[in-house]
Amino acid sequence: MKTHFLTNAKGKVVSAVIPIKEYEEMMEDLIDLAACLEVRDEETIPWEQVKREIFGDAVLQD
Repeated sequence: MKTHFLTNAKGKVVSAVIPIKEYEEMMEDLIDLAACLEVRDEETIPWEQVKREIFGDAVLQD
């Protein structure tokens, strides 16, 4: 299914009809973006510190 554009009497595009799968993907991207914006100013923790806090001195296998 292709995207369809709806126009008013003057020919101006006023709406678009897109496939539901494309809409769902766009909404998922929007939700991800909103989540990123919520935490963008939070302090970060170095990866090595995170590993130490989770695993301590345990030897990690790849």
